[in-house]
Amino acid sequence: MSAALKRNSTPAAAVHLIEEREILLKSVATERQLFDVTARPYFDRLIAEETRVWLRKLMSAAELVAIVERITACRDPTDDKFLELAVNGRADMIVSGDADLLALNQFRGIPIVTPATFIEDRRRQSG
Repeated sequence: MSAALKRNSTPAAAVHLIEEREILLKSVATERQLFDVTARPYFDRLIAEETRVWLRKLMSAAELVAIVERITACRDPTDDKFLELAVNGRADMIVSGDADLLALNQFRGIPIVTPATFIEDRRRQSG
């Protein structure tokens, strides 16, 4: 969500890096949340139409994962959908700024990192 609000932010830079080099995963629930939240009247003045177009393109390019295994592990139950997506999609990592997800540090061996950490790690890997 932060990437949509501030296109020049660290979260936006992480999303752009993911677009270029990684496979972005989505589930019906995570995609629905993104579009439900960005459709709220409050966000009308905060999110430009070009950003909404970018989000739609991003979601159309993401790999849809069927959620077979349900998970209840996060202190905020509304964030369990992201753990479900990562586990069912066999994700390499979860990139998030959400404090409740970050508090887990990792889940079933899947690291949970901030956008800044993700960018730093990718820069180190590319030398």
